[in-house]
Order: sequence, then C-alpha cells, then structure tokens
Amino acid sequence: MTHTEPEVELHYGVKIDATFEKNTQPPSETQVTSLLSLKGRTAIVTGAGAGIGFGVVEAFAEAGANVALWYNSNPEAIEKAKKISKTYGITCKAYKVNITDEEATIKTIDQVVQDLNGRLDIFVANAALYWGHGRLINSSTSNFQEIVNTNLMSTYYAAKAAGKHFQRQKETGTDIYGSKLKNFHSGSFIVTSSIASVHQLFPQATTPYCVTKAAVTQFVKGLAVEFVKFARVNLVCPGYVGTELLDPTPGGIRRCWSQMTPMGREGTVSEMKGAFLYLASDAASYTTGAEIFVDGGYTCL
Repeated sequence: MTHTEPEVELHYGVKIDATFEKNTQPPSETQVTSLLSLKGRTAIVTGAGAGIGFGVVEAFAEAGANVALWYNSNPEAIEKAKKISKTYGITCKAYKVNITDEEATIKTIDQVVQDLNGRLDIFVANAALYWGHGRLINSSTSNFQEIVNTNLMSTYYAAKAAGKHFQRQKETGTDIYGSKLKNFHSGSFIVTSSIASVHQLFPQATTPYCVTKAAVTQFVKGLAVEFVKFARVNLVCPGYVGTELLDPTPGGIRRCWSQMTPMGREGTVSEMKGAFLYLASDAASYTTGAEIFVDGGYTCL
C-alpha cells in the first residue's frame, strides 16, 4: 500500500503537498528590453508631487505605463501630470489623497482603476514623513503617532486595497470591465524605505523615523509570502538623496552625511529610477521580499 503525505494548508494560503505545488510561473518573454517595458500597464505612485516620487512617475511613463500621481499638498502636481502625459504619450493623472485615511485610499485606488484602463499593475508606496522633532524625550506623543500613521499605517491601507485588485486580476485574468488582461504577469507592490531601516541615522536624532522604516521592512517581507500567488512585494532603500526634502537641513549636517558615504556625495533622483523600474517590471519576476539599497555604499560600513 502506497503511503501519501497529507496535504497541508498554511495560514498564508499556500498549499504544500508531496509534489510541492508550483505557486508561480516565469513570464514567457526572455528579452530584457521587453521584460523592462511597462507598456499598457497602470501604476500608482504616492508622494509623487516632487522628489523621488516624481522621478518614479517619470521612469514609469517613459517605460510606457499610465500613471496616477498622488499628492497631498503640492498643487503643482496637477500641471506636472499634464506635462508627463504630453511628453511621453501616456495618461498621467494627479489625485489629491490623504494617505492616512483608509477609506480615502480605497476609494482613490478604485477610482484610478476606473480612470486608467480598468486595471492596476503597480503600486509604489513612496509617501513618507521625516522626523524633525529632535530627541524622542523632547517630542510629543502626537508627533510619534503622526509618523507611524504616515509611514506605516498608510502602507498597510494601500497594500490591502491594491492587493485585492492584484488578486482578482490574477484569478480572473480580466480587468474590472471583464475584458481579457494583456501583459499582466503579477502585481508589483513597492515601498520606498530608507537606509534608516537598518542603520540609526547620525548626527541627527531620528529614532521614530528609523522605527517606522524597520517596521515597514518586516511588513513587506511578510506580504511577499502572503501575496506570492498574485503579486511581488519589495523595498527600495535610498540613502541620502538631494531632493527638496533636504533643503532645510544645515550644510554642516549634509557634509557629514557625504563624509559617511563611501561615494562621498548625496545621490540624485535619476539614480533612484532604475531600481523602481526593475521591481515594477517583469524583469523582477523572481524577486520578492527584497531590499534594494541605493545608497552610495552607506550601508557597507
């Protein structure tokens, strides 16, 4: 009598039996230029009015994606979206969203899917709040709650809502209108994290910021397993990048950062684009739960 091992269903929803059921398949395309193309796909990027977020919007649009540019307080984003549409011949629309409001996040994701071809392929949770309140002992509890809501809870809201679209698309193979999806291999959820996820920053006091980034790392790694059948979940961890966010920082501190970075300088927004494009595309079909550090060597030390 042949003995067969019982099938086991884990909490992640992944069934394991004696044959180790395949959960995913590689894309049929093998040429790297085609794998990196985002033509016809829909992406959402939060915190995209300026800085790294806007750079990601540009990168995705150049690769052929239609892009929803989410912003909170920068009305210039509306004109920027129009310019992106004209420059790259795709659809780019700006949406004003409070990412710390779960209901607003869900409604806006659903609206984007309706507006941009009835599908969602990529979500980049880029919006974040930096800590500017000094040492923890001198700050207020409301300051701490604000950064947790912005950096961690907003990522949870977005992942849950976007994940449902990714799952439905993978299971049905259709957009929300019932038409067959083209070029959908899996969803891609990308979080902009930081070197702060693995290093306490210096000389500035930023304990709450580091805490939220470290928490997001574990959140992403868990989701990478939970979402494995229908989406990839990854992190991009920039070092110090010269954006508007750093403009108020005293020059002495910025020089200190550069001295602590093996490359001896801050990064540029354009140097961040490649990592996001890779993770968004089918070129990263076997990459999930990864942390890509783009930091000039900072985390080597």
